[in-house]
Amino acid sequence: MLRCLFVGLGGVGQRHLRNLRTLLGQDVDIHAYRVRGERHVIDDKLRIEADADVVEKYGVQVTSSLGAALRQHPDIVFVTNPTSLHIDIALQAATAGCHLFIEKPLSRSLDGIRELRAVVEERGLVAFVGYQLRRHPGFIHLAKLLNDGVIGRALGASAEIGEYLPNFHPYEDYRRMYAARRDQGGGVTLTQIHEIDCLYALFGMPKRVFSIGGHLSSLELDVEDSSSSLLEYRHSDGKLFPVRLHQDYLQKPPRRRMQVVGENGKLEWNLVNATFEWFGASGELVESRSYADFQRNQLFLDELRYFLDCVRQRAVPDVNLVAGAASLSIALALLESQRTGQPALPEGLS
Repeated sequence: MLRCLFVGLGGVGQRHLRNLRTLLGQDVDIHAYRVRGERHVIDDKLRIEADADVVEKYGVQVTSSLGAALRQHPDIVFVTNPTSLHIDIALQAATAGCHLFIEKPLSRSLDGIRELRAVVEERGLVAFVGYQLRRHPGFIHLAKLLNDGVIGRALGASAEIGEYLPNFHPYEDYRRMYAARRDQGGGVTLTQIHEIDCLYALFGMPKRVFSIGGHLSSLELDVEDSSSSLLEYRHSDGKLFPVRLHQDYLQKPPRRRMQVVGENGKLEWNLVNATFEWFGASGELVESRSYADFQRNQLFLDELRYFLDCVRQRAVPDVNLVAGAASLSIALALLESQRTGQPALPEGLS
């Protein structure tokens, strides 16, 4: 029987727990290392389920000692606690011989990631970073069309995500969330990092970045709630390929989309409207797709199924520690640029 340990059972931790039971039923032994020990159940729509206990509902064995939990020899550790704690937990788990599912972002700095990678590689472990947006059919189609060259040479791209922070988790006060707290690795640049990962997956590492951002609203937090950035990419012949990125905690209603403009057309993926459009060289609509019936939780199910397959086959996942560190290093460069007012260079992880 597969044995899994959860470190963190907030909204995303409970989602992975719920999906694990969906995929494996009772063929998985689930443990949890808990600090706060809150017992409420958070449903698929991020609401508190009345009169339900997460430990009882999902058959979780709880311990207040990480060492004791690791001595139970879990096969997999789900690192779903606040961002600032990810690497410390992951290092202890990998040293104990556990495969890792680490929620995004990988951390709030690059500290400890090389050491973690060395342990993972030495022990032959699978380490996966949870960027579920890569499993979206809209992103998959966008990547395929770009690879097929249907819009010719790419001339520029943009990505935007804006959503009101207090609406993130209806079950809790937004001021308690890691997303609102500097000490837990919050801030819009790191928290809304999915778009950065998608840009990295499509175009690789930018040459340099420039970003302005800060705490612009009256929300009670000590991190930036808005970030507007320019990422410099270059084609193989040195030609400029600029990418614009906007992230905020402010927009009502939310806005989320990605666009790539090429010599022979344009591709637009809109997550809020659940649409994908391909426009030709003359501006004509070549293709339109709707994802209105696509359920968001399918992303998490698909990434979990993929991760479990990687564990069974001891295969290196597509979003491994190197890829997770790449998107993180881009985000950290954006934060450095916001701090200094100057362009910054992403470090990456060789």
